[in-house]
Amino acid sequence: MIYWVLKKIFLGPVLKVLFRPWTKGLDNLPVDGPAVLASNHLSFSDSIFMPLMVPRPVVFLAKSDYFTGKGIKGRLTAAFFKLTNQLPMDRSGGAASANSLQTGIDVLNEGGLLGIYPEGTRSPDGRLYRGKVGVAKLVLTANVPVIPVAMIGTDKVQPIGRRIPTIRRLGVIFGEPMDFSRYQGMADDRFVQRSVTDEIMYELMRLSGQEYVDSYASTIKDKIAAEKSAKPAVASEAVRIDPNTTLAPGAVTVIGAKKDGAKDEAMQDAPQGDETAPN
Repeated sequence: MIYWVLKKIFLGPVLKVLFRPWTKGLDNLPVDGPAVLASNHLSFSDSIFMPLMVPRPVVFLAKSDYFTGKGIKGRLTAAFFKLTNQLPMDRSGGAASANSLQTGIDVLNEGGLLGIYPEGTRSPDGRLYRGKVGVAKLVLTANVPVIPVAMIGTDKVQPIGRRIPTIRRLGVIFGEPMDFSRYQGMADDRFVQRSVTDEIMYELMRLSGQEYVDSYASTIKDKIAAEKSAKPAVASEAVRIDPNTTLAPGAVTVIGAKKDGAKDEAMQDAPQGDETAPN
């Protein structure tokens, strides 16, 4: 109920007036029945604008961190995600991740639309990164079609780290449904999972026009974070030279000379130009 109120009465109309989002391929969305909406992920605002443009409700699998934040900001974020039909997804692996995937399968079994970001996290630089096989597990287990979705320009509206979005136009492209029923019964085959995931990512690359990187976005983010946190090399301390006690280049050291007069005595004993030349 609250989802529809926000989308149709309060939040939705305002966002459409301000950002004037355009769409392409809306007729590729099923009028009813289950489907997975697999989208590229450029910005936090993807989870707002994509379901805003879909006539039917969309349930998203979002990372569990958004639901466990502390303080006022954390509670507000968790409340927002819950009110906008988003469910926590644990990415730690093992039984926790399996339970999260089962939650998505339940949504599909009930005939709903499930939104998911195969990259697993937002792109750190606007490029499209390697997809994780969780999307393939969902699709193959539930035996549902995939609608590839390309978000256009949301990284300019709200880049990573920016809280207040910039008002500018953006777009959403819905590709033709992808059918993977030929792999029915092979949901646990790792090679099939990778093949299905790569096929989805190729279609997202084609629709979005993004450059594809065959690495996980999370790996690149970790690398960037490590480089930022690395301490710069400590410069060696400068050596202060006392001109009164430092010998001039080429000076001869006199053994037994007093320290205070080292420079003068050394200079007296140093070779003097042509005096050392043969006659």
